[in-house]
Amino acid sequence: MDVCSSSAKHPEERKTEDNRDKSQVRFQENECIPKLQENAVCSQVTGECPDTRKDLNDARSSSLPKLQKFLPTNYNSYTKEHYSYAGKNIIIQESIESYGAVVWPGAVALCQYLEQHSTELKLQGATVIEIGAGPGLVSIVASLLGAHVTATDLPDVLGNLQYNIFENTHNCTVHQPEVRELVWGEDLELNFPKSAYYYDFILATDVVYHHYFLDKLLTTMTHLCQPGTVLLWANKFRFSTDYEFLEKFKQIFNTTLLAEFPESTVKLFKATQKWD
Repeated sequence: MDVCSSSAKHPEERKTEDNRDKSQVRFQENECIPKLQENAVCSQVTGECPDTRKDLNDARSSSLPKLQKFLPTNYNSYTKEHYSYAGKNIIIQESIESYGAVVWPGAVALCQYLEQHSTELKLQGATVIEIGAGPGLVSIVASLLGAHVTATDLPDVLGNLQYNIFENTHNCTVHQPEVRELVWGEDLELNFPKSAYYYDFILATDVVYHHYFLDKLLTTMTHLCQPGTVLLWANKFRFSTDYEFLEKFKQIFNTTLLAEFPESTVKLFKATQKWD
């Protein structure tokens, strides 16, 4: 889910609520998201992490020699979730054992928006960074739509993230996505210096909920933004602190509500940083 989710501890109530919300957003008849049901068509429990990981790592070594390889997290069980975007069947390996290994409602909403508005957004050839990429669905869709994508998250999430991105983009995208570690608020200028990195888009989904890293998240968003950068943020609003973050966000960014999904309480915002 987000860059801090897999390390922070959360109440059991959150897990129960969000698992229910995740299922509802995937399969319900939603007037605001008419394609969600066909885009997420099935789930299959696959058990232990497959032994084919070694073959995958060998393939990465030969075809992507310049990319850093990340070790997979050994969860006890995985599911394979199927989505359809940008004319491709996308298979995402998830595990409910980690908040960073699950596709959440905001990601599904943003993927649909990117697909429907890719020409308007001029995603072809655009430079994109996703913060809190989780299992990577949004980054994969952006890449399939022609963008140069950097997918980021916490270290323990990166193995599964890279696995999903490689499996769904290798030899079928113009630009192979990059996977990088990004811890909110830490060593931002060292790892992502403004003089060297410019992004047309910052993508973020369900990065705001009840955790202790909201100020660091806002610092990270601000650092990655430069004049002309557009931030697309989709989030399920659950807690009063989510709305408090939104008010702080609006003080720094010119903010427009692009879409609202009442059934899943997801809001999608477009933002540019205020420079005056």
